[in-house]
Amino acid sequence: MPAGRVASLHRWPVKSMAGEHVAALALDGFGATGDRTHAVFDVFKGAPRRIDAEVLPRLLAWAAAYPDPDPVDRDAPPQPIITAPDGTTRTWDDPELPAALAADLGRPLTLSREPRGQQDRPATVHITCAASLRALGEALGAPVDLRRFRPNIHLDLDAEPWAENDWIGRRLRVGEAELEVLEGCDRCAIPTRDPQTQDKWPQLLRLLAAERATIFGLIVRVLAPAVVRDGDSAELL
Repeated sequence: MPAGRVASLHRWPVKSMAGEHVAALALDGFGATGDRTHAVFDVFKGAPRRIDAEVLPRLLAWAAAYPDPDPVDRDAPPQPIITAPDGTTRTWDDPELPAALAADLGRPLTLSREPRGQQDRPATVHITCAASLRALGEALGAPVDLRRFRPNIHLDLDAEPWAENDWIGRRLRVGEAELEVLEGCDRCAIPTRDPQTQDKWPQLLRLLAAERATIFGLIVRVLAPAVVRDGDSAELL
């Protein structure tokens, strides 16, 4: 069976903002604790709408990180520190933050905090595999920044590129965590945006659409609370 290790762990405190590379990630039935627990909303057709980088790519130029890098408490994550493109920092509960975001992003905005997470696919964790990332870069003729895909867990396994697409319904053991593979991650246009410049690379999504049905990575469910650490062993069960 394919086996290897955790190559990196990632947490994204605010949906569609840049996130943080962490040494340990606490997992539970709602996903990764502290992950996508905050989001930015505007009003669309008279109703609140959660904003992502597909609507406002400039969100990628903002960054969010927790003041304590250790696994955060599910029920009471700390207020993340938000860094603006000009380097100015504020905490999420700073009353000046909505105006600063609105001025930079060009529309009135409100902030939302939900400790259980605000993922597009609720109560899950997102995994990518190193072999497939390398293969994608080779097919495109240039390295692909992992941050484009915004995973929680990046695995380096002794499996062929794209092998993970056949693991639906199987289980993975990652450190002390056992995870059930639910489906492949169907990609929107967000990965086409450079995490640093927000420049668009449409060829990336075109290639995934033509060759992989726009799937890159896995959506998994956590079967019991656990903490995963950078460098932990990983294997397909």
